[in-house]
Amino acid sequence: MFYLSVFFQYMAQYIKTKLQYRTDLLVEFFSDLMSQAVNLIFILVVFGHTDLLHGWTRDEMIFIYGFFLVPFALFGAFFNIWDFNERYIVRGELDRVLTRPVHSLFQIILERMELESLLGAVTGFIIMGYAGSRLDLDFHWYDVPIFLLFVIGGMFIYAGVFIALATISFWSDARSSIMPMMYNISNYGRYPIDIYNRVIRYILTWVLPFAFVGVYPSAYFLGKKEWYVYSFLTPVMGVAFFVLALLLWNAGIKRYRGAGN
Repeated sequence: MFYLSVFFQYMAQYIKTKLQYRTDLLVEFFSDLMSQAVNLIFILVVFGHTDLLHGWTRDEMIFIYGFFLVPFALFGAFFNIWDFNERYIVRGELDRVLTRPVHSLFQIILERMELESLLGAVTGFIIMGYAGSRLDLDFHWYDVPIFLLFVIGGMFIYAGVFIALATISFWSDARSSIMPMMYNISNYGRYPIDIYNRVIRYILTWVLPFAFVGVYPSAYFLGKKEWYVYSFLTPVMGVAFFVLALLLWNAGIKRYRGAGN
């Protein structure tokens, strides 16, 4: 209850701060929409030259992209730690965080919260609704909890991978970072996994499991029965990678000795 109370207090203060600069907030919304529109246009351009892509139709690809946006939006809103190395290690702000009686990772997540990223989830629902209507998909009451389970699992996969990457800073405080490269790799998870060669499919499934964020959970709603097992592995992979990242974080915190002078 203490952590929940702290979370809502941080959220309230964040909203108050953002509402002081409404124009900046609108610009951020517009920027996110433009980014999502570009990715959607790319899919439409590809299917302007072909009817199928390795057995996948245009509307199925659009549905996968829409689903991908939901867990990605949650990740962007609550696990925005791409600048952890620069801000907390190089500049020494982690010292301030460690003086407080709250878990260090929890504090950093709250400090770097970006609730405006949740707009991506709204866009994702709209895109899924459009594609689902064209595909005549049937939904049942039990699909709602399954959907939530898949979305949370996908969010934890992203969080686990990027938190694990952030922990490298505890052993190497160099300014260089592989975060941007990993963001680019993660984009492959928004497309059907079987359009890639075997090595890439393996990496995106078991090493950097971004396929569990988009294509695998979407396969359940698209009726791809051959991938149902992978679909229901999504929350399992999410918990596994997040727990692993948390263990790495705790080990790194124990090793941390403070900023130099």
